[in-house]
Amino acid sequence: MKERLIQLFTERVGQRPDAILEMAGDGSTRQYFRLLGGDWGTVVGAIGPDHEENRAFLDFAKAFKNVGLPVPEIYEEDREAGVWLEEDLGDTTLFDALSQAREDHGDVGFPSRAEELFRKSLSVLPRFQVRGHEVVDYRVAYPRQAFDRRSIRWDLNYFKYHFLKLAHIEFSEQRLEDDFGRLTELLLEAESDFFLYRDFQSRNIMIRGGEPWFIDFQGGRKGALQYDVASLLYDAKANLPTDVRARLLDHYLDALKEYADVDESRFRTAFDGFVLVRLMQAMGAFGYRGFFERKRRFLESVPFAAKNLEGLLDSGLPIDLPELENVFRHIVDRWAGEDPGVGESSRLTVSVGSFSFKRGYPEDKTGHGGGTVFDCRGLPNPGRLEEFKELTGRDEPVADFLERSSEVQEFWENVRGIIEGHVRSYLSRDFSDLSVSFGCTGGQHRSVFMAEKLAGHIESVFPSVTVSLSHREL
Repeated sequence: MKERLIQLFTERVGQRPDAILEMAGDGSTRQYFRLLGGDWGTVVGAIGPDHEENRAFLDFAKAFKNVGLPVPEIYEEDREAGVWLEEDLGDTTLFDALSQAREDHGDVGFPSRAEELFRKSLSVLPRFQVRGHEVVDYRVAYPRQAFDRRSIRWDLNYFKYHFLKLAHIEFSEQRLEDDFGRLTELLLEAESDFFLYRDFQSRNIMIRGGEPWFIDFQGGRKGALQYDVASLLYDAKANLPTDVRARLLDHYLDALKEYADVDESRFRTAFDGFVLVRLMQAMGAFGYRGFFERKRRFLESVPFAAKNLEGLLDSGLPIDLPELENVFRHIVDRWAGEDPGVGESSRLTVSVGSFSFKRGYPEDKTGHGGGTVFDCRGLPNPGRLEEFKELTGRDEPVADFLERSSEVQEFWENVRGIIEGHVRSYLSRDFSDLSVSFGCTGGQHRSVFMAEKLAGHIESVFPSVTVSLSHREL
């Protein structure tokens, strides 16, 4: 797929690129590269494994471009291969600009330079919502054509299963479902014949030449106006002050009047409900990416989201949602008091991995000359059983099989004691890297299971430590 990007560039420019630089990824499975060369300067190359999502982005981008909306131009595409070339909008997101403005401004108030960029972004939003609604083909919307009852319940369940359950927050299933039902009915009362951008947040707005440009709208669908405004104003790590949110909401409503006749009182009544569902959707993403995929940077957003919930609880929820309120208070109690600032983590990174002895010991990538290796070949081998041969140690049936073994439990207790001691020692001595590897015959079952178990344990016992997990043979 990367070679196909190079071919697209060559066909367009007449020469192969002089350089290809991988760009920082987001929370998705898409990959981005900056290709340099020829008279073209630079261009962004994208690889998207989901063809339906690619189609939504490419079709929406062309429709928006045709009516003058500030989105990247699509230069070349190969939809069958899942690759395309698009306009390079630079590296500065609205969040980056906000962070820099805060650093320059110090602790005195909210920087006016940043507020002006948010105002500009919200001035453009109604054009997407109204003009965009007129030109997009919702038949290509993915995964849903509208933010309807089913979409709402997907978001609410995303929060329940990927945040609440993974964070081990107790709740009554039935009472929570009752609250979900009441909140859903409130949201469905809002007028919904508009384009809903879906992920209108500060990292999806690029700043070029002092003006906002917009990316990552492939999740767009038909929906209510309030959702996108709530997404930006309650963007967790942007951490906008209450008075700034109020001014920006007023500014958006003024800008909206040029494009649509909206009952402002009705808009505001429904707005708090959309703030709730957007926050829950975002926390579901933080949980999935953070707790499940172990991408630590997503968990750094949780204290910000908890502070947002704290503010909503203080002002009162829009309708009676007793179980949700109980859940929110648990989240606030657990996270809102945390210092979410950068620098709270230690310097220590623990690299945990699995491997097959058939292919030799794992390579040391830290430059420190190795690490601790545990041999799992003495443990019961699920790979010898027919029902487990096509599975790995990440699959629940294999994990259950190994957890039931007294030999595995004894092995685990020994591993746990040794590594906890190592981590405490490394932290006290301000070391930066510790590597722990588990090997077995094929590197598929026992070693994978033990690596997964240890990585999760370290994260729960040493929250300041960064854990990197890899499975060489997978």
